[in-house]
Amino acid sequence: MMPNVLQYPICIFGALRAGYTVVNVNPLYTPRELEHQLRDSGAEAIVILENFAATLEQVLASTPVRHVVLAALGDMLGLKGAIVNFVVRHVKKMVPAYSLPSAIRFNVALGQGAQHELKPAEIGPDDIAFLQYTGGTTGVAKGAMLLHRNIIANLEQVSAWFKPYLGEESIVVIAPLPLYHIFALTANCLTFMKLGGCNVLITNPRDIPGFVKELAKHKFNAITGVNTLFNGLLNNPDFAKLDFSHLRFAIGGGMAVQQAVAERWKKVTGKVLVEGYGLTETSPVATANPLDLPEWNGSIGLPVPSTEIAIKGDDGSLRPLGEVGEICIRGPQVMKGYWQRPEDTAKSIDAEGFFATGDIGYMDEKGYVRIVDRKKDMVLVSGFNVYPNEVENVVAMHPRVLECAVIGVPDEKSGEVVKLFVVKKDPALTEADVRKHCEQHLTGYKRPRFIEFRDELPKTNVGKILRRALREEEIAKGKRAA
Repeated sequence: MMPNVLQYPICIFGALRAGYTVVNVNPLYTPRELEHQLRDSGAEAIVILENFAATLEQVLASTPVRHVVLAALGDMLGLKGAIVNFVVRHVKKMVPAYSLPSAIRFNVALGQGAQHELKPAEIGPDDIAFLQYTGGTTGVAKGAMLLHRNIIANLEQVSAWFKPYLGEESIVVIAPLPLYHIFALTANCLTFMKLGGCNVLITNPRDIPGFVKELAKHKFNAITGVNTLFNGLLNNPDFAKLDFSHLRFAIGGGMAVQQAVAERWKKVTGKVLVEGYGLTETSPVATANPLDLPEWNGSIGLPVPSTEIAIKGDDGSLRPLGEVGEICIRGPQVMKGYWQRPEDTAKSIDAEGFFATGDIGYMDEKGYVRIVDRKKDMVLVSGFNVYPNEVENVVAMHPRVLECAVIGVPDEKSGEVVKLFVVKKDPALTEADVRKHCEQHLTGYKRPRFIEFRDELPKTNVGKILRRALREEEIAKGKRAA
């Protein structure tokens, strides 16, 4: 449970080498979200940055966790680390008070481990390497069982895709996306390490001016990111002043790359912003565009090696080229299933082994896949899945809320943001009351950007709230405004 610091890959590789299963945790989780993931996974040990220890303290007693290792930002920085830790703790006061008396310090744990002889663990291809949490195609967060063979397959697939463009020299890759997200986990932490690359970990990519200053220090060859991140960099005046002569490729994933951003990126850097596609359940890469693409093409690319893409109708029948249906994926990188959720697994992976993505799209005559819509009501905020059910359940916990509904609305910066509709139980309920409640129970990207109070919500004849009708109203409003 850490941002992008060197302690993170050390823990990942250590846990895997010891034969353990890694459960990546978003460090910005609220206590409620953290407790769910720790309890559901059955995790018995956690390595956590001390900045977030206060959150763990609130739920630790109700989880299976028995071992806590506390890391500090400066732990791997030598003598400079002591200064960094002092500033973080006492000057910037970024470490809230906590009490975890049984915890052990990260560097102490490393020191104790160094005194022991390595005993290789028996690890097989069908052992679980990662329980990577996702909302899947529906519902609350659940763990995708990514086996060692799934991960190794995807590393080989992506390596084969990259190798023709790499040459002999090692590459420097900028890694701003969090390593707890499947995109950066596989692309940066694993693939580029496998290929001999050097990852430059960006701890706080939201600090765009600081990010740009860090970029100026490196002759970087590649950068991974999401559309909102590239957009943020392009809107910083100092970014265009950087030296892009060493840049070979930029890879966008996690959410759709917008045409305007892709065009500006090429104008500023001279390189095409190449888009790929995948999901947590596919380890994640399923399709990618060639890295020597002459122009951004609006597609998510071609299937990577050993991967089959099927476009299926609601009845499971195959759709011909050019016709729209649900994008389904079969290949060695597809997960075993959802942890302790056989029914969800059966709904997602059919008898032929195809994983149903929930994304609607088509394949053109050249084999390129294009996404046109999403099958489910999931909202995609800066590449992160937000599920209306979860947000609605949290809002409905407020004693003065009668009914609520959540949809996604377009946003220039993050692709989409959450809009919440509320019917009051108590007329005195305010927007500030709702926001305060959401801040206590939802991490930042899941919180509603817009809140609208209504006297009633549209429903079916059996009383089910019609999110579709709310979305159509927002689209109509947007057209009138235009």
